[in-house]
Amino acid sequence: MTRTDEPFSGVYPAMTTPFDSDDSIDFEQLRADARRLADAGVGGLLAVGSTGESATLTHDEHVEVVEAVTDAVDVPVIAGSGSNSTREALELSRRSADAGADALLLISPYYNKPEPEGMENHYRTVADEVDLPQIVYNVPSRTGRNVAVETVASLAEHENIAGYKAASGDLNRIGEVIERTREENFSVLSGDDFLTLPLLSLGATGTISVSANVEPERTAALVEAALSGDYSEARGIHEELAPLVRALFSETNPIPVKEAMEIRGYGPARLRSPLTRLSAEPRAELAGILGELEGRPAGI
Repeated sequence: MTRTDEPFSGVYPAMTTPFDSDDSIDFEQLRADARRLADAGVGGLLAVGSTGESATLTHDEHVEVVEAVTDAVDVPVIAGSGSNSTREALELSRRSADAGADALLLISPYYNKPEPEGMENHYRTVADEVDLPQIVYNVPSRTGRNVAVETVASLAEHENIAGYKAASGDLNRIGEVIERTREENFSVLSGDDFLTLPLLSLGATGTISVSANVEPERTAALVEAALSGDYSEARGIHEELAPLVRALFSETNPIPVKEAMEIRGYGPARLRSPLTRLSAEPRAELAGILGELEGRPAGI
């Protein structure tokens, strides 16, 4: 994957990181998850993002997860390598590149809340030093700060900054990013499952998706239909997935999606502290939704 290739397109499941009973990483299940998702026809995989509980992994564990996923599949692998420290983000990005990542996803600096100049300098520092396609990740609900549209437009001119993961929930802001980067070889990807279809209609090219961990084929079918202009089909699949998407965000991500994966038989729903198991009532609702989707072809 290089900057001269097609933009990021399709579905990129935001993978979970499975754990054993002793709190260590379950690499056997991780590789099985990666192969299952790759076989479903997704555009690529995202390892060690927010859904992968990157905040609770050591740097060595982070690299080991990237190595395991890249070794298990032939599809492109994006590695989450962001931090609120530019020095730490640069280190993680270099190590992720050495581990075989095809691209990088960098969350905007959180907690210290830099001003636009500091935000742009942060991203440019990594992009100048690591020669991989990089995605700016804007998720103000977790970071406390939006990446300014002007900052994204400026960063899109950098040869290594190839995309933007939009998770602000602000269609006006995201639409402006799409408008102002349209002339660049630059992709906008939905970072909110419930906004995937609206953003595709505005010109986004795909999604980094939580729900694709349990419904990869259906999510891929939605994106494929929208990108081909069949919005009637895409709306039908969107409506099928809507109850699942709501359930997957009933509590903090990735609590519900790990529960959903356990229900589907993809390993225990173990999380690292301070995250806890899904409450009983939302789990029952989630199980019912998954049961209704089981074995039902997309769009039917």
